[in-house]
Amino acid sequence: MASPAQNERLTRVGPGTPMGELLRRYWHPFAATAEIDELGIKPVKLLGESLVAFRAGDGSYGLIDRQCPHRRADMLFGIIEEDGLRCSYHGWCFATDGKCLEQPFEDIANPKARFRDKIRTKAYRVEEKAGMLWAYMGPDPAPLVPNWEPFTWDNGFRQVVYADVPCNWFQCQENSLDPVHFEWMHRNWTSRLAGDGSYGPKHLELKFDEFEFGHIYRRVREDTDKDSQHWTVGSTALWPNAFFLGDHIEWRIPVDDENTLSITWMFHRVPVGQEPYVQQRVPYWKGPVKDAEDNWITSHVLNQDIVAWAGQGVIADRTEEHLGQSDLGIVMLRRSFDENMKAVAEGRDPKGLIRDAERNKCVELQIKHREIFTTSMTLEESWALGKKLAYRFNQPHYPHQVGQPEAVKREFQVAMGMIPADAEHTI
Repeated sequence: MASPAQNERLTRVGPGTPMGELLRRYWHPFAATAEIDELGIKPVKLLGESLVAFRAGDGSYGLIDRQCPHRRADMLFGIIEEDGLRCSYHGWCFATDGKCLEQPFEDIANPKARFRDKIRTKAYRVEEKAGMLWAYMGPDPAPLVPNWEPFTWDNGFRQVVYADVPCNWFQCQENSLDPVHFEWMHRNWTSRLAGDGSYGPKHLELKFDEFEFGHIYRRVREDTDKDSQHWTVGSTALWPNAFFLGDHIEWRIPVDDENTLSITWMFHRVPVGQEPYVQQRVPYWKGPVKDAEDNWITSHVLNQDIVAWAGQGVIADRTEEHLGQSDLGIVMLRRSFDENMKAVAEGRDPKGLIRDAERNKCVELQIKHREIFTTSMTLEESWALGKKLAYRFNQPHYPHQVGQPEAVKREFQVAMGMIPADAEHTI
């Protein structure tokens, strides 16, 4: 059970809040690179701040205040220029770093005043990595965007998948250290939804560890033992707001106190017959959380998670909890956030920042069955290995979230050699 004060600290993310100041020390993915390249401009809300992301004519990316500092017009309707974004109301133009480049009438009416030099708009740093755009909203010096080990893998088909989650981000992240929910929500409830009354193997033992870049849970079920990589390697809650499970990283990005953007980066190693494979563009798509009748979708893993998260309320009331032994990881997580919020308040770096460029060439992580992602094998061999390990690997359909568009499915199946490039239908 958390106190009201702790629940407030853990969930509020706006500027000046303890959690908001902590999260602003990290880079956060907020869009697929291809999306901004195609749209040119997009509204973005991060950590309670309303912004617009855009791609200038010179190819640089910007993330600036949605309201023009002149008369507060909406920059979403701005004009993209070679070196920035121009407000469509009166023509004030801003560079990606927030500098005012031009004020058309002011520059004519009183050119010596150089009024534009006195004006800036709020702007945040943007970098591209792994087919995504990342934002840094904190003070200088900024750390490096983590180059997680999966980002360095070759011969992979990657995709970026969004979901809008109507609740606070922290109850999403707590899920990352809750292994027992796999037994009940993703195994047993799924079987009931399918009309099968069977129960899967029970959890027998859990262990939780902290490391530099997050926390790890280890588990033993009735069908495994401590020689299994479920125990020897475990699964990672990636600090501060992601979950890592080998083939994917899922970030829970706080939009504001009551909404979360889920962004999943998914990797599939292509079969040996498709190597070498170089992906020219990382596709993106958004999956629904409700159907056309406004019913929650419960067919896929992430959709089931979203039902659980949103079911806790817009902001979970942790003062009404009754925590048990399965929740030791959640207790550890909350304690870590309290410690790191204190560190930031005292002017110290929080955990997990990377400032060494050499180290950032490849930041290794604990990965169960690393060979699945780094070894050349045929499609049939990968299926056989996935079946042996009870691992959903290289299946024709996206297993994590509902709603994959036909075009992305086709692109994936062609890349994997499941269908020829000129096939009329997908599998």
